[in-house]
Amino acid sequence: MSEHEPSPADDLERTVRLAVETLRDAPGTDAWESKAGSLDWTCWETAEHLSDDLFAYAVQLGLTTPPLDVSVPFALESRRPGGPRNSVHADREAGVTGLLQVLQTSGALLVAMVRTAPPGARAHHVFGAADPAASAAMGLVETLVHTYDMAQGLGLTWAPPADTCARVLARLFPGAPRDADPWTTLLWATGRAELPGRPRLTRWRWHNEPVSQPS
Repeated sequence: MSEHEPSPADDLERTVRLAVETLRDAPGTDAWESKAGSLDWTCWETAEHLSDDLFAYAVQLGLTTPPLDVSVPFALESRRPGGPRNSVHADREAGVTGLLQVLQTSGALLVAMVRTAPPGARAHHVFGAADPAASAAMGLVETLVHTYDMAQGLGLTWAPPADTCARVLARLFPGAPRDADPWTTLLWATGRAELPGRPRLTRWRWHNEPVSQPS
């Protein structure tokens, strides 16, 4: 990372803030029951799922007692058949304001854990053990693409910073093309868009392996 390049935690903090600011412009509570883009979940459910992802990545970084290759066993619950299985659910009586508070604070929890975890910390994940930087990047992917999903359902515009998208691609999708717009490429890498000459992906994954440093 260069002297002037934001840290992974800085990128995550900024992206969660931008996501919340964007989602605040949704046209009323009823819109949150709309389907979120290509997902089978509503926008409300997707916001809860995103909050749950950020929370889960944070708590995994706090696990220091073996076994370390397991998910921290917080109880998971789906509120309807086909809905996301989350540990984190927003109180419906708190409305959209409360839902976005849940999202913002879940993001802040991951930011804090990334900033304070020792470099040797590893978080269990099905795509491979993640160091703090990879944990932040995982949170960034979730925030970037699920805000896109929600924006589609809510009729909003979501255009995240290209430099953030480029850093996420470099960290978690090293095989992705580098000759196209970083945001479009990230949507392609997560099965949400096509690139010229490249079909839309139906299966995808990211790579948590440590980034090799130039000699």
